[in-house]
Amino acid sequence: MNAAPATAGLHGPLGSAGTVTVGTGPLSPDEVVAVARHGARVELSAEAEAEISRSRAVIEDLAHDTVPHYGVSTGFGALATRHIPTALRAQLQRSLVRSHAAGAGPEVEREVVRALMLLRLSTLATGRTGVRLETARAYAALLSAGITPVVHEYGSLGCSGDLAPLSHCALAVMGEGPVRLADGTLTDAATALRDNGIEPVVLAEKEGLALINGTDGMLGMLVLAIHDLRHLLKVADVSAAMSVEGLLGTDDVFAADLHALRPQVGQGASAANILAVMASSPMRESHRTEECTRVQDAYSLRCAPQVHGGARDTVEHAARVAAAELASAVDNPVVTPDGRVESNGNFHGAPVAYVLDFLAIVAADVASMAERRTDRFLDQSRNHGLPPFLADDPGVDSGLMIAQYTQAAMVSEMKRLAVPASVDSIPSSAMQEDHVSMGWSGARKLRRSVDALGRVLAIEVLTAARGIQLRAPLEPAPATGAVVAALAARTNVAPGPDRFLAPDIEGACAAVTDGVVLAAAESVTGPLR
Repeated sequence: MNAAPATAGLHGPLGSAGTVTVGTGPLSPDEVVAVARHGARVELSAEAEAEISRSRAVIEDLAHDTVPHYGVSTGFGALATRHIPTALRAQLQRSLVRSHAAGAGPEVEREVVRALMLLRLSTLATGRTGVRLETARAYAALLSAGITPVVHEYGSLGCSGDLAPLSHCALAVMGEGPVRLADGTLTDAATALRDNGIEPVVLAEKEGLALINGTDGMLGMLVLAIHDLRHLLKVADVSAAMSVEGLLGTDDVFAADLHALRPQVGQGASAANILAVMASSPMRESHRTEECTRVQDAYSLRCAPQVHGGARDTVEHAARVAAAELASAVDNPVVTPDGRVESNGNFHGAPVAYVLDFLAIVAADVASMAERRTDRFLDQSRNHGLPPFLADDPGVDSGLMIAQYTQAAMVSEMKRLAVPASVDSIPSSAMQEDHVSMGWSGARKLRRSVDALGRVLAIEVLTAARGIQLRAPLEPAPATGAVVAALAARTNVAPGPDRFLAPDIEGACAAVTDGVVLAAAESVTGPLR
């Protein structure tokens, strides 16, 4: 497989998106991001095409067998007891896709649908599903042309695969249903395929089932969330360092030997990052005197590495689960390497669902701590000499008072989003599917939580930047000073009379998500851990 170029920040430019080659082995997370978010083209490797053809021959042999085979010559789910005659099998596959394309609600984001399609294609490429080569090639062609099927918010229970979302994609490959073009234009699949020289697929035995029986949607959202959280947790270290510095806190508690006493990997990395960002700070040195009577900083300052580090370690656990899933061939039944066709339960989304819930929990806690640091800046009784709410003329001006309200509203929602989806289950398919993972729901709420985390951190960075500037003539650390300067180039962070604040917050959010804040800090510190 051809590795995609590394991304910058959450949504920053990839440069030339290039082409991702889908083979019989796993895609890398960077390749998923390249196709999903940056529009990379897709092709199948020669090895994958050969394996697809080999396993298809197994299915075609079974299609002529007088013994019923699930998904080949039978109905599906609770209807699997019916043997389907040869003349009705093409209709069986079409009916499966049409009936399962039953999603409802708002459209799902383009990057999620592209990730879902790419990961389904990756499973097809393993040769474990028995689809025809032209079907797999059609998926690659849609991705390369930028044609994105319309998929809806609701329709997956995270078991038997992301059935409705995947069915809407399979419907588009058949030339049916609505799609969006690369520029976002809404049209019908038949027109989009015709205009791009793509022949609609007429599904044969087992193909409908193979196209919809996977956990690709929840896995795609997990991969994107891991990518984004790795970035945001570094930003959280930068914002915490800015808050510690601006609130005249101490960096002594981030010393490596102290964190070696509790050798959690993420904690040590986070402490090292905060220490690096605060290095050589005249502001910090200004109160390293006997006159400074404070013995310990508040937990939201002192314990940032423990919280950020625990979040980091949870992300890396999720990444290990994602890596195993990227190496998986999820379908039912599967064509085994020795040519057997076997039913199985690998379509159950529990492993993915659990870590999606874990990540929503840690994202909420990191955001909660960031909001507490922001609140300390605004409280005259706790901010060590700064004006109330960092206002220019307190009473006339409200400063950043309501920015913290906005943070608090998002943190409160994130706490609600942290309630696990994976502990719920509603039986379906006449009790044949009597336990489901709800992993798709976990993934959907995690996306909202990750977005909110970026915004919460942006408000902390904006607040800390103003607080640091109000400490003048004291100078900040070179790294935090670089962040303040980078923000000033993108949004208005200077202290002064009240102004329309929402654009400043949006500018700070953009600086966080597109990598400007992290890049500014790293221009001084070098790559953070």
